[in-house]
Amino acid sequence: MTVLITGASRGIGAGLLAHYRASGETVYGTARHPSEGLAPLDVTDPDSAAVLATKITDPLDLLVCNAGVFLDRGQSLATGYPPALWADTFATNVTGVFLTIQAFLPHLRAAKGKIAIISSQMASDTKATGSSYIYRASKAAVLNLGRNLAHDLAPDGVAVGIYHPGWVQTDMGGAGAAITVAQSVAGLTRCFSDLSVGSTGCFLSYDGSVHPY
Repeated sequence: MTVLITGASRGIGAGLLAHYRASGETVYGTARHPSEGLAPLDVTDPDSAAVLATKITDPLDLLVCNAGVFLDRGQSLATGYPPALWADTFATNVTGVFLTIQAFLPHLRAAKGKIAIISSQMASDTKATGSSYIYRASKAAVLNLGRNLAHDLAPDGVAVGIYHPGWVQTDMGGAGAAITVAQSVAGLTRCFSDLSVGSTGCFLSYDGSVHPY
């Protein structure tokens, strides 16, 4: 199996990369500023994705769109949330997912592969507890993107799943989060394995339960 994971320099992405490497899969991890063993990819730059797509020639069994940012934590409703934060967040969390998928569509179609989009429970209307409006909006947008891609790619045999990875103990989730990276990775990889055209468009939590929209 050939796997590509974006945003693999730390946190969940690094955990997924380690898991698939330990399993003996052919796996590529990317980062905007990569260290050794990672490929350069700025998901906001279509040229960057196109270059990487020429270097990875294998059919792609699994693309994990994990790269993401959370820039508006703690912003004030009265005075915060400047336009630049909206633009930068959507460029990574939404447009970046689309550009990456677009660049690797030939690889995915060749393998009848799978696309796993890491969203969040904060995308859900049922989890509308306020604040972090930009991040919430971006994750809701990428959930919608994934479900529409699922519709269009099903005839090609390419399945798309959208996932809440849990509240994870990472730089983004914080030390007080509910689960470890290892727990999230164990659940997510089971979900990816189970994903098929029959379940395409699903929105699941890392434990495999259906997440409300």
